[in-house]
Amino acid sequence: MTNSKKHIRVNDILLGPLERPALHWLASHMPAWVTPDVLTTIGVLGALLVFFSYILTRSSALFLWGVNLGLLINWFGDSLDGTLARYRHIERPRYGFYIDHTVDALNIVLIILGLAFSPYVRFEYAALALVGYLLVSVLVYVRTYIQGVFQISYGKLGPTEARAIVFLANVYVFFFGNPTLQTPMGSVRIYDIVALFVAAILFVIYVITGLKEARVLAAEDRPHDGGKAPSA
Repeated sequence: MTNSKKHIRVNDILLGPLERPALHWLASHMPAWVTPDVLTTIGVLGALLVFFSYILTRSSALFLWGVNLGLLINWFGDSLDGTLARYRHIERPRYGFYIDHTVDALNIVLIILGLAFSPYVRFEYAALALVGYLLVSVLVYVRTYIQGVFQISYGKLGPTEARAIVFLANVYVFFFGNPTLQTPMGSVRIYDIVALFVAAILFVIYVITGLKEARVLAAEDRPHDGGKAPSA
């Protein structure tokens, strides 16, 4: 087992060339009273705004802009808290890892449940996306403990890209509606397709990465005596 306090952080995302300089600039301009814990709280407030705004879209599509504002606030708090801690050299490795990723789980549950209660996506499709996220989260945390690699991104996709997909889907639905398409599986709406697409990506990542990691660990942990039991 590796020391769970120390790990390699892998975050090679598609939007990284834009996100990393932006986060560094923001961290360098944050007033002293803004701490990593304050930013984590701001991220949760953003997720709550997404949750309630999605529910309110039952009365008006205008609340999709509240969802998008909440996504931006959530990105700001969730992405900047760790960057600020590293910029100020005030990291608390165990506390930071624990708080950041337990809160991440709460944020994603709020965001996806809000979507599930909106008029745009069937509840079961949103639930599939949530299950996929939680499966990948378990995989990420187990790999961090076993191998010392905390991999946030897979195939250039990470939380920032997921927020961007949802943001753009909201813009599309606001301006063009959420039309229903007929498929061999029955009628689905555009946003249903987005939810199923995200769920499919997450399940594929879980299966492929899980099997690959299992093969690596099986080779590393192979008994040197060929698996024979020691003689009495």
